[in-house]
Amino acid sequence: MAMPESVTEERQPAVPEPGAAASELRAQVETLERRLRQRDDQRRAMLHIMGDLNEFNKRLANQRKAMLHILADYEQDRRRLARQTERLDNSRRALLHILQDSHKDKLHLEDSRKAMIHIMGDLRETTAEMQRREQELRDKQEQLVQAGKLATLRELTTGVAHELNNPLNNTGLFVGNAIDLIELGATDKGQIVRELHHAMQQVGKATEIISHLRTFGRAAPVSREPISLRQVIERALSLMREQLRLREIEVAVDLGQEEPVVVGNPIQLEQVFINLLTNARDALADSPRKAIRISDSVGAEGVEVALADTGPGIPPGLEQRIFDPFFTTKEVGKGTGLGLSITYGIVKEHGGTISVTSRPGEGATFLLRLPLVSAETQESFPQ
Repeated sequence: MAMPESVTEERQPAVPEPGAAASELRAQVETLERRLRQRDDQRRAMLHIMGDLNEFNKRLANQRKAMLHILADYEQDRRRLARQTERLDNSRRALLHILQDSHKDKLHLEDSRKAMIHIMGDLRETTAEMQRREQELRDKQEQLVQAGKLATLRELTTGVAHELNNPLNNTGLFVGNAIDLIELGATDKGQIVRELHHAMQQVGKATEIISHLRTFGRAAPVSREPISLRQVIERALSLMREQLRLREIEVAVDLGQEEPVVVGNPIQLEQVFINLLTNARDALADSPRKAIRISDSVGAEGVEVALADTGPGIPPGLEQRIFDPFFTTKEVGKGTGLGLSITYGIVKEHGGTISVTSRPGEGATFLLRLPLVSAETQESFPQ
């Protein structure tokens, strides 16, 4: 039996009005356009940061000149301190002579007492002067370390620019895919959202790179804390990885199962490994096989990290001199001779040692030894 016409019409599915669908689509498009404008703003901000980096490079050249002046003042202060020390020794010897002679001739006691008072005053002034000079030397050493860090940042700029290029390109690709899907009238909103999520992940990577670079460029505080040596090495490699890749240098990291913890300053220790990686990078410039290997061994009280390269090695007799300030085996204009000197000073301040073993033609291995944090020491730091 045929159904009534009115009943048949009621069972037909409702068709959405064209105006409502278009309004919803326009709202989605406007939302995406707003997000795209936000991404453009972030991209312009990144370009502005890159412009700041270029300007920063110019300032680094001026800071290097200032660094040379600081080192000249440092040498003058060191010599002046040596003269003050010699004067102090002479005064002490004079005081001993006066004390020895005082019991021989009581008639000269008053004169000896006056001379002793004068010498004691001189000793106090000399001691105060020595303390002031030592503080000045420490301040200038910190300035030297910071200047060396800024010089390292100048070399890292190219690698960081390449590393930023990848997430920027990927962001543009994912956003472009989302735009294409919208323009083609794709009904799968999930695919569009996935493309935009991928774009946000790439923006996060670029932000992380810039944040790490800014953290490393800041002056390191004097505080010490328990830190993971593995994380310090990984952060140093993250800044150097692009430079090493562009020079086709193979990097092998074998840090074992244990995770050594030391007491130190993470920024300063990161600078140590960046200096060592930079030194190895330059040593491998003309080597037929370009490889760097980082390994460690953990003992009862300390950890030893070995950084070995396959370069030409160090000429015999220069194993100790390479840690001297301004000593370098590189050509004129290609090195300041400060990297290993700064590295030696930082390691020494952390209670560790650094040495090098090398055979000509078989590469060089730098051995870094640092004390492990004790249980009592770790408990004294806030969690």
